[in-house]
Amino acid sequence: MTHGLVIEKRGAICLLTIDREPARNALDAPTSRAMDAAITAAEADPSVGAVIVTGTGDRAFCSGMDLKEAEQIGAGHGLIPGRGFGGITERKRSKPLIAAVNGAAVAGGFEIMMACDMVFAADHAMMGVSEVKRGLFAFAGGIQRLAAQVPRATALAMILTGELLPARRLYELGVVTEVVPADRLLTRAIAVTEAMLANSWQAIRDGRALYELSTGMDIDQALAVGNAWGKATLDSADSREGIAAYANKRDAQFGDGPTAPPTS
Repeated sequence: MTHGLVIEKRGAICLLTIDREPARNALDAPTSRAMDAAITAAEADPSVGAVIVTGTGDRAFCSGMDLKEAEQIGAGHGLIPGRGFGGITERKRSKPLIAAVNGAAVAGGFEIMMACDMVFAADHAMMGVSEVKRGLFAFAGGIQRLAAQVPRATALAMILTGELLPARRLYELGVVTEVVPADRLLTRAIAVTEAMLANSWQAIRDGRALYELSTGMDIDQALAVGNAWGKATLDSADSREGIAAYANKRDAQFGDGPTAPPTS
């Protein structure tokens, strides 16, 4: 355990648990730096296929910036240059990042959640950007991702009032992947992540990258990029293995990940 953060390896999953429950899992500057370092390490570790981030307890996933610290030393010390709050909200990643939202995801905590690729939420979790109540606004990714993903009237109501919405409402809007009972949250997030990692890790990375590029392109540009990448995936060893496994009615053994064949 580093400052305020528990780092565990669950097979091919790196599990990061924010462990500041008395502070509603708010990130002070050392914990934010620890999160940044842990994700950097996971990105560089070939045995890690995905990262899950969650919080301790059932009150809060993350309540954003540690306001007591901010009152003492000034706001913004949890922002990592070039990678954002907690080293997540502006980071360029190649590996999937999954949020297991065990409680309130507020302010910077909501921004972390919105930066994740999949979001599993406990059924009691509340979510939103409350910065306006503190004389701030969610500039580290919250407003930008709300603008891209949530209808205008709902997004602006969240931004301008600072009021929170239940996880079920964010699920209806397509922001949350799945809402589950709190006692099943981490089990479900890990199970889905493990099922994902049984697929080709290269295909996962490429599919994710193409999606991210496509969100900033018109359809013709996105199709052109997809076609440019297409030959590599059609000719890849993982593609040949996946097709052969289907044809021969066996499980695929891809070149990396938990199903990779022995190298000896």
